[in-house]
This record gives sequence, structure tokens and C-alpha cells, in this order.
Amino acid sequence: MKLLRVGTAGRERPALLDPEGSLRDLSGIVPDIDGALLADDEALGRVRDAVESGELPVLDAAGLRIGPPLARIGKVVCIGLNYHDHARETGAEPPAEPVVFFKAADTVVGPYDTVLVPRRSTKTDWEVELAVVIGRTARYLESAREGLAHVAGYAVAHDVSEREFQIERGGTWDKGKNCETFNPLGPWLVTADEVADPQDLSLRLWVNGELKQDGTTAEQIFPVGEVVRYVSQFMTLYPGDVINTGTPAGVALGEPEPKPYLRAGDVVELEIEGLGRQRQEFKDA
Repeated sequence: MKLLRVGTAGRERPALLDPEGSLRDLSGIVPDIDGALLADDEALGRVRDAVESGELPVLDAAGLRIGPPLARIGKVVCIGLNYHDHARETGAEPPAEPVVFFKAADTVVGPYDTVLVPRRSTKTDWEVELAVVIGRTARYLESAREGLAHVAGYAVAHDVSEREFQIERGGTWDKGKNCETFNPLGPWLVTADEVADPQDLSLRLWVNGELKQDGTTAEQIFPVGEVVRYVSQFMTLYPGDVINTGTPAGVALGEPEPKPYLRAGDVVELEIEGLGRQRQEFKDA
């Protein structure tokens, strides 16, 4: 299933994109798309039955904002330097263990919402990423297979980053990762049963129409199941938590000087095979 949330910011309602591409209203069946729904097999079954019946009301998509596909996110865990090609382009050694950092849940915005370039920023960068949405409580998992079994679905994430704040200002990466609007998510939450192999997905990103990233999740150093297993050793993952699993090569940080960091007026588009496409215009904060 392709689950999404539509409407003005803070007042989104649950919806579904059916196999024919029509937008269907789920608000009569479930209150929202969130961790509580993803952990409730009975409720998900009702949604599937309603889809098969063809009786869900059709929504007019014209002019309708698409919000983040997930409400009430508990935490956004991020994995850094998780692609062999990205590590090479930045001159970094592939990590022996996953690099873990956080984004605050309030950085999450819709896939077509405006992204704000922070004040005094000179190095705002792009990163297309596969987001993993947790569907079952995960703690101390023992295998990558168990890790995959705890995944409810997948989405496109844009891990926008400010490299000076992240790398040059001391401390942790978090200062360059948690600026307002720095995690567009969606358009859909695609349930795990529709993704045959999360290690066989193409990822692409364009800046002002120029292709910058063209990668595949096959390049991940730590695959999805292992990432979930690993993170569960250090924190409990709950339904509705999100893991951004890293970005492939092609970021501004990896380009020669002068590096083409983002400025107000730039337009970024990104997509992951089967998971949909995003588009953001950048403006000054």
C-alpha cells in the first residue's frame, strides 16, 4: 500500500494512493497514519480490505497539499557515511560500525514544502536517502533478518545538511542536521510488502534540473536489516520511528571547489524507485 497524509500543515488527514493512481480518503477508517496504525495488524487489514472493495471515497488531488506520510514521529535516527561511493567521494574511510546521529522529529516537512536555508549558511547541501519506518518495537535484535521483520515500510527522505555547522563548528554533527525544514519526507509511506528488496533501489537527485546523485542502495555499507539490528542494541525503536539510511555519492561536499552549495531560489527534485518523487524550492530563513 501507498499511504499518505494530505491537507494543510498540522491538519492532514490519512489517505491512500490506489493501484490505479487515484487518491482515496482513509479518514473514515483510521484516524491517522502513525505508529499506532503501523503496529495494529487488524487496522491495517481493514485498510487493505477497504482498498480491495473499491468503496473508499475519491479525493480531488488538485491543489491538495501532500504532507509527511507519517504523524507523531517519535525519533529520526540517521546513519552517516553508509555508501561506499559517498565515503570515497568525501575522502572518508568506510566506518567499521554505523555512524549514528539524530534529527529532531520537528525537522520533518512534506515532500513539496519549502526548505529554508539557515541564516549565515554558506554550505547547505542535499542528500537523497531511503527512510525506513519501524512497525514493531525493536530492542536487542539478533539478526539482520529480524531487523527487516520490524520494518513497516519505506519512504523518500531528503537529509538536508549544513556542512559548516556539521563539520567545522566543533561538537557533533547535530548542529548541521537539525535546522528548520531539514527533513522533507514522502510523498508516500510504501508498506514493506511492496518493496521486494530494499538493497535494490535506485536513488536520484537533481538540482535546478541537473542530475547530481544517481545511486543504488546496493552500495550501502550496512544494509537496512543490519542497520535496524545495530541501532536496536543502543536504543529501543518504536512503531513510527524513522531511520534515514544514508546517501549515495554526488553531494555538493564531494565536488571540486567552488562547491555548488544550495542558495535561495534553487530547486531540488529527488526520487527513489517505487517510493515516489519530491520537489522543494529553497528560500532564506
